Amino acid sequence: MDAIDRKILSLLQEDGRITFTELARRVQLSVSRCQRRVRELEEAGVIRGFRGMVDAGKSGFGFEVIAFATLRGAGAIHEFDTAIAEVPEIIEAHRLFGEPDYFIRIVAVDKTHYQRLYDEVLSKLPGVRGMKSTMVMKEVIAPRPLPLLRER
Repeated sequence: MDAIDRKILSLLQEDGRITFTELARRVQLSVSRCQRRVRELEEAGVIRGFRGMVDAGKSGFGFEVIAFATLRGAGAIHEFDTAIAEVPEIIEAHRLFGEPDYFIRIVAVDKTHYQRLYDEVLSKLPGVRGMKSTMVMKEVIAPRPLPLLRER
C-alpha cells in the first residue's frame, strides 16, 4: 500500500459517498485508475465495505452496554464466536489476550430491553463462565477513521 492508497482510504473514510470523479481529482489519478485501485483495495480486504454511520440513540437504541465475557476454556471459543454473531444487538465484539476473554458492545432500546436480552440470550451463551457489564454514560469519541495520513 502506497501513499496514494492511503489517501484514497482516508478520503473514503471521511466520505464514503464521494464520487469516483471527485476521488480521482483529489488523489490526482484518472477515474479509471482510481476505480481500479479502490477495487484492488476491496479485493485485498483492506476496504471491508461501505455503510452509513447511524446514531444509535436517535434511531431508538438509547441504551448501550459494554460487557466483558470470560469463557470456561479455549474449547468454547468457536461456539461462542458463532453464537454472538447471531445476536443483532451485539454491534461489536473483540477477543482479548488474558482475562476477560471478550469485549462486547451491546445496544438496546432501554434498560428493560437489555434486561430481557441478558436474561434470555446473553446469560445463556455457550461456554460463558462469567460476564460483567457496565452502562455507557456518554460517547466521548465516536468511532472514527483510521489515522492513515499521519506520520508513523
